[in-house]
Amino acid sequence: MSDANEPTGAAGPAGVGPADAPTGGAGADATGAGSAGNPAGSSPGRRVRVVLVDDHRMFRTGVQAEIGQTERTGVEVVGEAADVDQAVTVITATRPEVVLLDVHLPGGGGVEVLRRCSPLMADPEQPVRFLALSVSDAAEDVIGVIRGGARGYVTKTITGTDLVDSVFRVQDGDAVFSPRLAGFVLDAFASTDAPPVDEDLDRLTQREREVLRLIARGYAYKEIAKQLFISVKTVESHVSAVLRKLQLSNRHELTRWATARRLV
Repeated sequence: MSDANEPTGAAGPAGVGPADAPTGGAGADATGAGSAGNPAGSSPGRRVRVVLVDDHRMFRTGVQAEIGQTERTGVEVVGEAADVDQAVTVITATRPEVVLLDVHLPGGGGVEVLRRCSPLMADPEQPVRFLALSVSDAAEDVIGVIRGGARGYVTKTITGTDLVDSVFRVQDGDAVFSPRLAGFVLDAFASTDAPPVDEDLDRLTQREREVLRLIARGYAYKEIAKQLFISVKTVESHVSAVLRKLQLSNRHELTRWATARRLV
């Protein structure tokens, strides 16, 4: 998402608009919806401390306006971050109950945030729980963050009321997914044909995987930039990040790596 403007929903200052209600978890009715003043899954006087992680400032501002009115929603936004390093710093400093995490972030993506915050997730007394909130509904993005430890995944078309409900349910330890995305998770973890976990591949963001595949297919940097609608400099940055994460030295090694995993 760092390479292009992110599409938003049809309504609401944060781009959160009408959508299917999230599924999973206890304490929700058949639709998962509740009134704006008392969302399903919450109760009067209940509070949850939240950190917003998204590389679009206007989106963070909109989410804050939509759900961060603490007296009405019970959600207290205690911090924000725009990239991986900022996210880890803010989350470590504030120790929120729930983090709303974008999948595509500068510095390694949501999966990298989850990796670096794994000790906080494992804290038995004060666990930090993560709910992915992304414009992407790609199966590999959903599976990547769930493998990384996120408790759920909802898309940015979710309504403000349902997002508040989802935050409280994740705080309770429930798993929460937009309905279509729940199917991805069930298929991936229940099917005997599901691919094995590839920790190296999971380190890469969606954009880095796209660049990796095109490099492995022999595309020049200029051709990749044109196809992905990004600059040549951005392509170079992604290639450098891929080489560093995979501990490879050049594009020839990268091509062999991708070919061995049948990514080409």
